[in-house]
Amino acid sequence: MASPHASAPLAERVEELLAAGGPLPIVTAGHPVLRHGAEPFDGQLEPPLLARFVEALRDTMRAASGVGLAAPQVGVPLRIAVIEDAAAAPEEVRAARGRTPQPFRLLVNPSYAPTGDARAAFYEGCLSVPGWQAVVARHAQVRLTARDEGGRAVDEVFTGWPARIVQHETDHLDGTLYLDRAELRSFSSNETLAARWAQPTPSEAARDLGFELP
Repeated sequence: MASPHASAPLAERVEELLAAGGPLPIVTAGHPVLRHGAEPFDGQLEPPLLARFVEALRDTMRAASGVGLAAPQVGVPLRIAVIEDAAAAPEEVRAARGRTPQPFRLLVNPSYAPTGDARAAFYEGCLSVPGWQAVVARHAQVRLTARDEGGRAVDEVFTGWPARIVQHETDHLDGTLYLDRAELRSFSSNETLAARWAQPTPSEAARDLGFELP
């Protein structure tokens, strides 16, 4: 367990964030908290405070129309993330991307490893890089290990878009942004993406912008 002295600053930071009410402010690219590995969660927040923090992460993610949010994205360097995806997209898009609904869940101290060599590339965005998206090639299937809100072990295999969400959010906890893995020639504003590259796969974007897909 973390010592009271070590946990106090983080607990105080979370209390300050929650005291403001409403969705939490999302930290954007360029802030150092997004570029350092987060501290493993080991009781730094007492259960009632943790529950309130997780609720705030959920509400902030939903308010921003995201499918995941990691604690460093709100300025708290703890290995905690939440995910949820209603998969509200056209059937053609869901089928191409392997996008299936995911219930809300908390991931504590998550890590992942690929299962197999298959990779999939799609446009991806981030709440900490607002207004932009880029194509990222990621493992098509990963094994996630973590703890849930009750401290129980999680050991699951994720495929398709859920695997992408898991990788994206866990990367945040390691100080990695999707831009570090992106095909930079694909980098597009949300407006350009909607106007030109809204197809289920990025094959046309790859052809016209001059990059390769796996």
